[in-house]
Amino acid sequence: MASLTTLTDEARIALDTFSGRATGLFSPTLRIGVTGLSRAGKTVFITALVHNLIHGGRLPLFEAQKSGRIAQAKLEEQPDDAVPRFQYEDHVAALVEDRIWPESTRAISELRLTVEFESASGWNRMFSSGRLSLDIVDYPGEWLLDLPLLAKSYATFSREAFELAQLPVRADLAQDWLALSGTIDPDAPAEELAARKLAETFSAYLRACREDKRALSTLPPGRFLMPGDMEGSPALTFAPLPTLSERAKPGSLQAMMERRYEAYKTHVVRPFFREHITRLDRQIVLIDAMQAMNAGAEAVADLERALTEILACFRQGRGSVFTDLFSRRIDRLLIAATKADHLHHESHDRLQAIVRKLTDRAIKRADFSGAKVEVLAMAAVRATREGTVKQGREVLPVIIGTPLSGETIDGQSFDGNTETAIFPGDLPEKPDSIFQDLQTSAEAPDEAAIRFVRFRPPRLERTAEGVKLSLPHIRLDRALQFLIGDRLA
Repeated sequence: MASLTTLTDEARIALDTFSGRATGLFSPTLRIGVTGLSRAGKTVFITALVHNLIHGGRLPLFEAQKSGRIAQAKLEEQPDDAVPRFQYEDHVAALVEDRIWPESTRAISELRLTVEFESASGWNRMFSSGRLSLDIVDYPGEWLLDLPLLAKSYATFSREAFELAQLPVRADLAQDWLALSGTIDPDAPAEELAARKLAETFSAYLRACREDKRALSTLPPGRFLMPGDMEGSPALTFAPLPTLSERAKPGSLQAMMERRYEAYKTHVVRPFFREHITRLDRQIVLIDAMQAMNAGAEAVADLERALTEILACFRQGRGSVFTDLFSRRIDRLLIAATKADHLHHESHDRLQAIVRKLTDRAIKRADFSGAKVEVLAMAAVRATREGTVKQGREVLPVIIGTPLSGETIDGQSFDGNTETAIFPGDLPEKPDSIFQDLQTSAEAPDEAAIRFVRFRPPRLERTAEGVKLSLPHIRLDRALQFLIGDRLA
C-alpha cells in the first residue's frame, strides 16, 4: 500500500509526538481510540466504561479494580480545546434515567478520565505518580473508511466503486447512479449541475447500502454519509466516473472530479489521519456482526472487506525507545463484537469465533508487527437477563428484556414498555458458514435466516440503601484489562 502521509505530515506528526511525550513525563497519559461502523455502540461503550470506573462497577476481571488498587476515577478537562467534548453526562442520563439509547456518533469527540491508583509493584510505586489520564477519542467508523483513499488515485477509487456497485447485493440500489453515470462523458466540459447530480445520486446509493436491510459496510467516502458542516462544499461534490481517460483534459468534468477528490483527501481525510489516528496508543474497533448476519452472507463478506481495509491503515506495532519519541504506534488493538446480550451465553463463544474468523483474515492482510490483538464478544450495557422456559418436555434457554417500540416477534408488535422472553436461536457452529448463504432453504427462507430483536436499556438495580448500581455489562472488565490493565500494574 502506498504511503498515507507526506513528508510534511510526518514532520508535523514527529513534532506533535515529541511534545506530547515531554508532557507525559510529568503527567502520564494513554490515548484510546474508540470506533466502529454504524450502530456498533461506540457511544454506549464509552459511557459504560466511564460510568463503571467512576462508580466502582462490578469488574471482576479488571485486576486493578478487583484488588482494590484504584483509589478513584474522575473526569477532568480534556487537553484538546478544538475537539468537542464527549457529552458523558447527557449520554448516561439517557441510559439510566430515560432508558433510551444515546444518539449515534456524528463527529469526533474526546473525554479525559484520570485514574488514581496504587501500583502492585513496590518498584513502580517508587517511580510512578499513581495517576494515569485516559484520553478517550470517539470518532465515526465511517470516517475510517476514508483512510484507504489516501493511497488510491481517483481512477482506482472510480474503478473499485463501479465494481462494488455491480455486485448482486448492491446493483438495484445503485441503479439510479449507474444510469446517470452512463449518460456522462468524462471529457465533456465541467458543469456544476452535472457534478452535483452525480454526487447526490452516489450519496443516496451509499445511504441505501447502509440501511438495516442490506447492512453493508464498505461505503467510502465516509463524509458522504456524515457531511456535517461540509455539506454542499466542492470537496464533497464529486463522484466516481466510468471510462476515464488516462490523462484528464483541462476544463473537463473528469478534471473537476479528480481535483475535488484530491481536495477531499487533502482537506478532510489527511488532517483527520494526522491529527487523530497517528496520536493513538490503543484502539478498540466495535463490530455489530449480528446486524451483518441479519442481512445475509453478502453483508458479512462486505464487513470483512471493510475491516481488512481499515485495519491496514492503523499504525500498529512496537517501536524503539528512540522512535517512540517521534512516532506513536497502536500497541494494543481490541476488536469487539457488540450486543452479546442479544444472545444466550451458550452462543457467546460462537459469536467470538465468528468475529475472529472475520478479523483473522483482516489481521493477516494488515501485516501486524508487534501489536497485541484481542478479539472479544461483549455488551458494554447488558439490556437483557437470562432464563429458561419449558416447551413440552424441552427446556429452552431464553433472554428476557424489553423490546424497543416497534420491534415485532411472530407478528406481535411491542410498545417499548412490555417485557418478554425470547428464544434468540443459535449461531452457526462453524464460523465459515457465515460466508455462505444464510438463507439456504428455498421453501422456507425465513426459518433459516438469523434475526435479532433490539431491546431498551435495562432498569438499574438498587442496593438495600436505594442507591442505583452501575450499568450491567458482559465482558467490559475483560476489555478494560486488555486496554489499560498493564498501565495500572
